[in-house]
Amino acid sequence: MKAYDERLTVPRSWWLMALMGVLLLGVALVPLGPVALLAGMAGGGALMGMALSTYGSARIRVAAGSLIAGDARIPMSALGEARALNADEARAWRTHRADARAHMLLRAYIPTAVRVEVSDPEDPTPYLYLSTRRPERLTAALAAARPDAS
Repeated sequence: MKAYDERLTVPRSWWLMALMGVLLLGVALVPLGPVALLAGMAGGGALMGMALSTYGSARIRVAAGSLIAGDARIPMSALGEARALNADEARAWRTHRADARAHMLLRAYIPTAVRVEVSDPEDPTPYLYLSTRRPERLTAALAAARPDAS
């Protein structure tokens, strides 16, 4: 079975924007003195770092007969066909073609995705939309992990 593991980290440009925000906070705190300046920049930097790390900590894994996407853990037996989506198709499936019942692990800074059908009749979720930087590798890993692929 082909294992797959991807972390949906935020782009480097977001870290640069956070740094610029902390520097602007420092400029705003200059009139309050050096202690307020250092405390504000340290606190602001820590909060920005935690926020970006938390948002970028979502993972997609195919392991041990399951698909783990963020907080969701779905057995492979409950999943149907997986389809890699290019940037245009992914945009359509996260906007006008989206189903409100779908489980979406969406990161707007990742243009490509994979759409995985849910075949479990007990589950009202029609499909999973998973943002991924490597859609072909994820679909291959899902196909290899299917119970009927043995």
